[in-house]
Amino acid sequence: MKIFRKILIITFLIFSTNNLFADSPYFIDFQKILNESTAGKKAQKELKSKLDQSISKLNKTQKDLQEQEKKVIQQKKLISADEYKKQVMELRKKVSELQKNRSEALSKISKQRAKAKNELLKNLNPLIKEYMQKKNIRMVINKKNLILADEKLDITNDVMKLLNDKIKSVKID
Repeated sequence: MKIFRKILIITFLIFSTNNLFADSPYFIDFQKILNESTAGKKAQKELKSKLDQSISKLNKTQKDLQEQEKKVIQQKKLISADEYKKQVMELRKKVSELQKNRSEALSKISKQRAKAKNELLKNLNPLIKEYMQKKNIRMVINKKNLILADEKLDITNDVMKLLNDKIKSVKID
């Protein structure tokens, strides 16, 4: 009876270990999904458009300030010292405000980009879980955490196809 029990335990261990090693972890490239999915591309395009608009407004303001600076420098000898200092102080305030507006615009775009990324990933997680259940996958790893892996274990394109079918755009703002 003891021999039978030992054989049963050894057999169980051998088969259970084989099952553990038979399941290779699959990987997914989140960066590729964020950059190449339909919703990701749309979000990036919209954010780039907003950034370009902000930068063009700020550049226009900067050019106006440079013109004002030239005028103030030209009038330096024509106006009193107090008036000159007053105009220089006003100009400095405007330059400071421009810098503040520039950093606020960049910060706003950065926050919107992070929000869009989080929303996309929030929609992606249930799709990955569903895909894992359908394909009997036990583990999915982010590709950036891998050193080397077989390309057959990459499920990025399959998951991206599911994501493209589910959502076409991400809400920004």
